[in-house]
Amino acid sequence: MALYSDKVMDHFMNPRNVGEIPDADGAGEVGNPVCGDMMTFYIKVENDRLVDVKFKTFGCGAAIAVSSMVSEMAKGKTLDDAMKITNESVAEELGGLPKNKMHCSNLGADALHAAIENYRSKKAGAPAKAGAAHEHGEGCTCPFCDSELGGEETPICRSCGVSFETCPACGKLVSNKDKSCPHCGAGRTGKG
Repeated sequence: MALYSDKVMDHFMNPRNVGEIPDADGAGEVGNPVCGDMMTFYIKVENDRLVDVKFKTFGCGAAIAVSSMVSEMAKGKTLDDAMKITNESVAEELGGLPKNKMHCSNLGADALHAAIENYRSKKAGAPAKAGAAHEHGEGCTCPFCDSELGGEETPICRSCGVSFETCPACGKLVSNKDKSCPHCGAGRTGKG
């Protein structure tokens, strides 16, 4: 059985709506410090409808496929309908995702929702907020063994023993198996 569906592979190999909208009406960025995925969504809104949606994603193939699918699902929808896009609906549209990649669908929907919330805040005159890091917790799995991780500040996989610590150079989480930080490339001398 294939790890990824044909639809996931298509959206990974041929992602739709990649890029940035320079004069975006809203932008939302979320990330998962454990796996390193980062997603930024940009939206253009007319008459409370998403007329353009673009994304930039740093992450695995599933993260790219999820971002592509979320952008396709959201384009043309009203803001309220786009806010109803869930991780389950994204995974379903992609023909399913492996359990250890389901967090990617959370990030995609979260980034889109953050962009919409950013737009609504700006429209209401509130200070704009582009998004926040994904809160590690329920539903996050170890990228090495697929076991669920708890919500500790510095998570440790109780199944395979991988621990995660903060990179002193960039402040993001890295695993004890990494020779260098996957985010900034800083070496981890004497580690791993």
